[in-house]
Amino acid sequence: MRLTQDSTGSNVVRSYTSAEFRINDQRIANTVIVSADHITIEPDLIDIDGLSEALAARILAWQPDVVLLGTGMRQRFPAAAFGAAFLKAGVGFEVMDTGAACRTFNVLVSEQRRAVAVLLR
Repeated sequence: MRLTQDSTGSNVVRSYTSAEFRINDQRIANTVIVSADHITIEPDLIDIDGLSEALAARILAWQPDVVLLGTGMRQRFPAAAFGAAFLKAGVGFEVMDTGAACRTFNVLVSEQRRAVAVLLR
């Protein structure tokens, strides 16, 4: 799906398919963690079973207001400990399908919110 173009200078998900993401002009064929100013490719993170408290701690170091988890073509919930790490830190945590996570991330970034999206294919 192709998404709208943004001119804020922040990272924006331009399009996504089941095979890849396009963030700005970069094509990424793996799981990706993205904020307005960071992109981290996670080739070893294949599905929600790979989400860990250590990964949550790395994401929290980016000081987000909200973390979005895109779980692929359909919404699936991770182990409770992953989401609990954000809730304990007072950071919002939302789980949705990846398309919804991409769209929501773009809106939040356009509003200059400190959002981080973990996007699984």
